[in-house]
Amino acid sequence: MIAGSSTQFPLLSLLLWLPLAGVLLCLLLRKSANACRWAALLFNVVLLGIALWIAFSVDTGSSGWLLYEDYSWIERFGIRYTLGLDGISLLLVILTAFLQVIAVLISWQIDYHPAFFYALVLMLGTAVLGVFLALDLVLFYLFWELMLIPMFVLIGVWGQQRRVYAAVKFFFFTLSGSLLMLLAMISLYLLHGDQTGVYTFALDALKQTELSLTQELIFYICFMSAFAVKVPLFPFHAWLPDAHEQAPAAGSVDLAGLVLKTGVYGIIRFAFPLFPNAAEMSLPVLALLALIGLFYAAAIAFKQTNIKRLVAYSSVSHLGFVILGLAAWNQTAWEGSLLLMVNHGITSAALFVMLALVRQRTGSNDLANMGGLWQSQPKMSAFFLLFAMASLGLPGLANFAGEILILIGTFASKPVWASIAVIGVLLSATYMLRLVQGVIWGPCREPMKKEDLLPREWLLLIPLALLVVWLGCYPQPLLDPIREPVTALLQGGRP
Repeated sequence: MIAGSSTQFPLLSLLLWLPLAGVLLCLLLRKSANACRWAALLFNVVLLGIALWIAFSVDTGSSGWLLYEDYSWIERFGIRYTLGLDGISLLLVILTAFLQVIAVLISWQIDYHPAFFYALVLMLGTAVLGVFLALDLVLFYLFWELMLIPMFVLIGVWGQQRRVYAAVKFFFFTLSGSLLMLLAMISLYLLHGDQTGVYTFALDALKQTELSLTQELIFYICFMSAFAVKVPLFPFHAWLPDAHEQAPAAGSVDLAGLVLKTGVYGIIRFAFPLFPNAAEMSLPVLALLALIGLFYAAAIAFKQTNIKRLVAYSSVSHLGFVILGLAAWNQTAWEGSLLLMVNHGITSAALFVMLALVRQRTGSNDLANMGGLWQSQPKMSAFFLLFAMASLGLPGLANFAGEILILIGTFASKPVWASIAVIGVLLSATYMLRLVQGVIWGPCREPMKKEDLLPREWLLLIPLALLVVWLGCYPQPLLDPIREPVTALLQGGRP
């Protein structure tokens, strides 16, 4: 496959629309819950297989797009169906396909309208993939907004007691920022058309629009208002703990592992390249917000008694670390940020899987009702300990490699920022060790409702555990594909 050329077979479209075909099949099979489960699992396994096949078939070390598709769509308004895959989006596509398989398996026992549940999970997969692949701003925005629908319904219908409140809060936080981005897109489209006579929403063309610094700043703030909410960057994070606390297990897996990553991706793919001067001016502000979020979220996480809220705040802290690496504007720091973003997707999803399994056995998410898991569930406790240690950044496990690269890169360009961030990394260990102590050690307060790990649960946890160890010991397969795209983004995203 020649980098940068259009593919003869529309592989990207196949990736994008395959989950939507699964949605239709689930709805057709809605009278058989078991058939819906297997259909959802099959479509996501096939999706993962195609994503891995692409990864082994393309030359990930080349510059430009690894796969590219461009077709006329709404020609009158300059809207095209343009998809592109580079090393960054390749990793995120594989992560999406893998976590979708995990989301289906952890929800295997859903018995309340299962056809609609699995259809929503599959629809969310198409929306997330669209965000990672779209290179036309209208197409990107359609998928960006499509993410709202399945996640809103999953939380609002299959969530816990305060699910409606959490779903509405999630919806309004994300929609408000997205509307500002839409206004900026339309304004940028009109300005570009006035300057060139060509009205288009193509990302590459809009990068060439001549903007005053004031215009750049206004547009940049509008785009960042959408992306900062999704990350979520402090102080736009307030919706996340409630959403995680109330969401079903699959919702938490996709929310932490995938939806939050779309915010970071939007920053590096759209906000920085479109408005480089404004982006350069904002770097100290982004670093400040990232550091505040890193410390604030760690402190709040330590005080939580609900285990899902604790892990939710840990995501705010970890994503703050990712944004700090981007603000350092350094090749090593950026590679570390993207590596941590992918690894955090795996470790956070693994933790939410563990919390779902703990809840199934204790009937609670409250630390006060837990303890002594190691005595009655030693196998599950071992997995819990592994994923918790990976989350706090233990050397040899997944998150450590990304964190150390961020610190190295940030020290090279902004040593003060990195010195402060080191303290934040230490704080992350405090809340994670508190979680481990409260769940695994001590006396057993509640009798367990299930035996130690069941066969389906082994199938869930073993791939996650292998990835956590492998990516901690040998992260190079994730670093190789992103090197060229990171170099191009750093050179093209700043004057």
